[in-house]
Amino acid sequence: MITKNINKLAKSLVEVNITVPWIDLQPQWDQTLQKMAADVEIAGFRKGQAPLNLVEGQLGTRLQDEVLKVAMPNFLIEALKGADIVPIDYPKYNLISFVQGSQLEFKAAVTNRPYVTVGDYKAIIAARPSIKPATEEEIQKVIDDLFKKWKVRNPIVQQNQQQGGSISFQGGQAQNEIATSSLDKLGIPRNDNVVDAPNDDFAKAMGATSLINLREKVRKDLDANISYNNELDYEEAILQEVEKITTVELPDILIQDELNRMLVSLQRRVADMGLLLEDYLKGQGKTLEQLKNEWMPQAEKNVRMELGLAEIARKENVTISDTELQAEVDKIQDGRVKKQFEAQEPRLHLRHALRQTRTLDLLKKMVGG
Repeated sequence: MITKNINKLAKSLVEVNITVPWIDLQPQWDQTLQKMAADVEIAGFRKGQAPLNLVEGQLGTRLQDEVLKVAMPNFLIEALKGADIVPIDYPKYNLISFVQGSQLEFKAAVTNRPYVTVGDYKAIIAARPSIKPATEEEIQKVIDDLFKKWKVRNPIVQQNQQQGGSISFQGGQAQNEIATSSLDKLGIPRNDNVVDAPNDDFAKAMGATSLINLREKVRKDLDANISYNNELDYEEAILQEVEKITTVELPDILIQDELNRMLVSLQRRVADMGLLLEDYLKGQGKTLEQLKNEWMPQAEKNVRMELGLAEIARKENVTISDTELQAEVDKIQDGRVKKQFEAQEPRLHLRHALRQTRTLDLLKKMVGG
């Protein structure tokens, strides 16, 4: 029988000292030896047919490494049975001593799921921001921007331009034919109609039936976007209140994970601008470490908010069934992305995200939104 000593440290860190007698470890040793022996070649014997004592000697420390790779996690799980410890990261193992035929002694360090307390979340007050419909100026700006892009894709040769290097359509049929030929050589689509402002033809090219219809489509899209952002602002206001009433000693591993998530988000935005993160940081006159230090307070708030919401989910018994989880996976169109959810870890992350979303929806009803 194994012996254990569990020490709870600050910031949810836990150290577990474990001693395993040889009698408990020997079955794993023998099983691993048998498995590895099948691939060992020793002179005078067929592959996989050499006596186990010879194989054992040839494998040396490789055999011990393979045994401990499996044994230490299994004995850690056994040691934590009945303890109020739920690891939220991968354990770090430290071998103290081990000799074949003798006991195994090692230490494992894990981060325990932190203890979280949340105040009276049912009394949260958060005001939904008022929705301001799209203005005529905003609508016109969208149409003007679309028109500018449309003109770039559909170059128009302006008439009565006699500037050097320009093409003129004046001077009779022969000159028109020369001009037309020049356009073809330049690869410029011919268009005899001069369009200086958005009109129905432009609107039809945008998928509308007329300019009036395009304005209504743009208005509808802008209003939908305003409504969506309004909902996000409302949810953020609720989450800010959850963070304020959440008390928890934040584990370092969760803060580092959040900082990494924020960094990935920044990298994507920088890439969209056509820059490398290194160039962006130089432009800001900051190092990566300086940036992370600036982000630290926000990262801590984000983690506290996340843990608070998860605790509310536990208190309200919010769950996501296997059927609901699979239904969400089935919505994924990309086959390669969908295949990733055959593994357990991505499914756990998705289940957690769905549970957090459902909990937020529950809070919105409580608040009155």
